[in-house]
Amino acid sequence: MGLVGSKAVTAPPNQDAENTSVQMSGFAVRRGSVGSIKALWEGRILKNQEEIQRPKPKDQDGLNRLSDVWENRIVLAKLKEKLVNEDGRLIFRLEKEEWKTLPQALVHLTQVQEWQIHRTGLQSIPNFICRFEHVVVLDLSRNAINVIPREIGEMRRLRELLLSYNQLKDIPEELGRCENLERLELAMNGNLSDLPSELSQLKKLCYLDLSMNRFLSLPECVVGLAGLQWLDMGGNHLQGLPADIHRMGNLHTLWLQRNELKELPENLSLLQSLETLVLSNNRLRDIPAQMEGMANLRFVNFRDNPLTLDVVLFNKTQQEEGEDEDREMFGLDFMHMYIQEARRRDMMST
Repeated sequence: MGLVGSKAVTAPPNQDAENTSVQMSGFAVRRGSVGSIKALWEGRILKNQEEIQRPKPKDQDGLNRLSDVWENRIVLAKLKEKLVNEDGRLIFRLEKEEWKTLPQALVHLTQVQEWQIHRTGLQSIPNFICRFEHVVVLDLSRNAINVIPREIGEMRRLRELLLSYNQLKDIPEELGRCENLERLELAMNGNLSDLPSELSQLKKLCYLDLSMNRFLSLPECVVGLAGLQWLDMGGNHLQGLPADIHRMGNLHTLWLQRNELKELPENLSLLQSLETLVLSNNRLRDIPAQMEGMANLRFVNFRDNPLTLDVVLFNKTQQEEGEDEDREMFGLDFMHMYIQEARRRDMMST
């Protein structure tokens, strides 16, 4: 016999006493009916899942869109604060702020002519970069960029692309379509070891910095850049220079320091426009005699090379006037004296 409220209730005959009901938290539950409890619980779970999957009311979608609009406006307002006008050029400048990715709202600022984004941790260049058709300078150095989108090739007005001190491993061939590119900086990208042949199409490129990377040789596309005037390949792993290096006839500055060069090609002397040649910290054993005829050469540095001949250049007057030590001891005068000494010894041995 069980109690409900204050009334006595007699259990029906032949019914198990465990099936009597008790009041629990406002619900009458039969103790032995495990199957009913399970069915009730599963029904509630199914109902919750249906509610989650049920399409949101149109008014909810509208609220979400409105929220997105306001969020974009807030971001855009923040981005507009980074605009600077210098000498009539509109510049978008971010410095030392954390922006691993750039927001889509940036497309509302397509009138920008120059990007300067440094030390932000930026990991990628957005694909919508091609919509900035007025950009002439893209300076994204000192970030964490590991890829350049193919859309970069659509930036036909781009003149300077500065991506030094990033994490690039390769360069897209589409960059070769940037026909007005004049300056390209890719220094200190760690794993960069080659360039696509399409870059030889950059006929206006005059300044190229590939220093402190992993190049084993001078890329063929670089040799094909007839308009190149300034090239830095220092701090790589170059083991030799191409025999046709003289194709870069307009080159006036060549940095080759801290490589693994053991010899220089004779055709290097055919670079008659060359004024500065830095060859310090290599493995050179000799200096080609043909270099004696490089009339426009103004500065050369052979310091820290295991040259065969021990030639000591000492000029007291220059030291008293404060001339640079490298220029005195391993510079242009040193080169000429070395070649003369090598020629004298050859004559003596014959």
